[in-house]
Amino acid sequence: MPAHPEAVEAVSEILDRVGYNGIAVDLPLDGGDHLVKAYLPYDRVARVKVRQVRTALGHLQAFGLGPIGAPRLRRLDEEDWLESWKASFTPIRIGRFLIRPTWADATEAGEALVVELDPGMAFGTGLHPTTQQCLEVLSEAELAGRSLLDVGTGSGILAIAAGKRGAGPIVATDVDELAVRAARENCERNDVTATIALGSAADVTGTFDVVVANIVAATLQSIAAELRARLAPGGRLIVAGIVAEKEQATLDALGLQIKRRDQRDDWVSLVLA
Repeated sequence: MPAHPEAVEAVSEILDRVGYNGIAVDLPLDGGDHLVKAYLPYDRVARVKVRQVRTALGHLQAFGLGPIGAPRLRRLDEEDWLESWKASFTPIRIGRFLIRPTWADATEAGEALVVELDPGMAFGTGLHPTTQQCLEVLSEAELAGRSLLDVGTGSGILAIAAGKRGAGPIVATDVDELAVRAARENCERNDVTATIALGSAADVTGTFDVVVANIVAATLQSIAAELRARLAPGGRLIVAGIVAEKEQATLDALGLQIKRRDQRDDWVSLVLA
């Protein structure tokens, strides 16, 4: 189904509730809507699940996200869908990192830090501009020996990347049980030690030198106080998932100073202190 860039993560989370074997997000070549795809088993409860999806998508409008198109359905063999989804996720170099799916043939990494990933049904393959923006910041930041909190970790990609650069201790949270499971598996796969728990910034104690939150602007604004509370004195908050038109409102909610700003298409990422 088509979705405005700002709504992609929220739409993906809704489709995750009824589908399995992951989701796929086709990136637009012309700056238009993204296309979010999920596989839904065609069984006796399929129609009920489709109604649940339509209802949940209707509720998203209350958050003021970008336009979301109507779901489009078609029959497809599972094997064909899996191959198509895997073909869309190939090794990609981002900053110091080489993001490589578990099913891809080994490629020459050179000096790159390899992050081997199976996102399962969680958000975060490295293909989305917001994830790339965060990875580029983590490529350059001083992370060795610094504590880090990753809020909305998804597949765990950012926590793993930080761990590869020596950050620690690392704590990661997500409100989706499937994401927590995927992040734990991916951290183990990459030999990165992290505490991964169900919840958000409000469910974590203590403060951190670095806090990362790659979440849509509406959620960043709603948890702004909790994000500030988790930031240690002199620490840095890395936020992404912000469409340009929501940037000022997000800054006002967070109440911190800009140390770095990056904009890619409609997406803005910020490093704040």
